[in-house]
Amino acid sequence: MLKATDLRKGKIVKIDNKLVRITDFQHITPGNWRGIVQIKFKDIITGVGSQRRVSPEDKFEDVFLDNRKMQYLYKQGENYVFMDNETYEQPEILGEVVGDAASYLRENDECNVFFYEGEVVSIELPPAVVLEVKYTEPGVRGNTVQNVTKAATLETGLEVKVPNHINIGDRVRIDTRTGEFTERVNS
Repeated sequence: MLKATDLRKGKIVKIDNKLVRITDFQHITPGNWRGIVQIKFKDIITGVGSQRRVSPEDKFEDVFLDNRKMQYLYKQGENYVFMDNETYEQPEILGEVVGDAASYLRENDECNVFFYEGEVVSIELPPAVVLEVKYTEPGVRGNTVQNVTKAATLETGLEVKVPNHINIGDRVRIDTRTGEFTERVNS
């Protein structure tokens, strides 16, 4: 069990029988009053964020997740099939667990898969992925105003805003945390 003052950003604990990742932590000691701990956290399975004030003496159950590097193979119905790089097991991961990460997954991509008590609870993508532009409107020549963007559909079906000079067939780097274009990648 962890005291509230032992919590840190990124730590995974159980709150109300749900696995949560601490996203922000602040220990406040206002003068002569008792201290309080303000925590912000995100449910690992649903991704819903919340915050709570707790006493520094409150205790939380510490959770350890098994982290395995896996390769994405293919989608089967609503589920996604991954392969463990060490044991070659091929677990099917529910679409709800994969969630928005599916927009960045291509066949044979590697990511970290987190298990809790034998069940997959979350996947973690690399910070950025390189995807090919499958469709975008042609850029308007002479439109040189800075920060002109247009919509582009990538090979996974993800739609992002890209600069005006990006064309069909270009490869672009996308930040998986924000879903935004970062740069064009030369092949």
